[in-house]
Amino acid sequence: MKSRQELHQELRQRILGLSGVTERPDAGIHEDAFFVRGKMFMHIHGHGHCDIRLAKADQERILAESKARPHRWAPEQGYVTFMARDEKDLAPAMDLIRMSHNHFATGQRS
Repeated sequence: MKSRQELHQELRQRILGLSGVTERPDAGIHEDAFFVRGKMFMHIHGHGHCDIRLAKADQERILAESKARPHRWAPEQGYVTFMARDEKDLAPAMDLIRMSHNHFATGQRS
């Protein structure tokens, strides 16, 4: 079983492996903020607390399917929260992250 730090690093590396992604550590209130085409599409607070920005239709569907929780402070911006606590959570986290990345990498607006 991986430690929380090891999970965090693996998640970061998977995100950075997506096309065109850059990272800004300690970007404001976010420990690790990830950008594509100049737009922050997700950030991580602490180990495994992922705030992921989705297109509005995707956000509504993901919340209705209980695949993530509503974001506490910016749900109107399309954000959802996913907690990646162990290795089994990495794949569903990356599914949401890829969905966000694909939306913002193509320059679509929600």
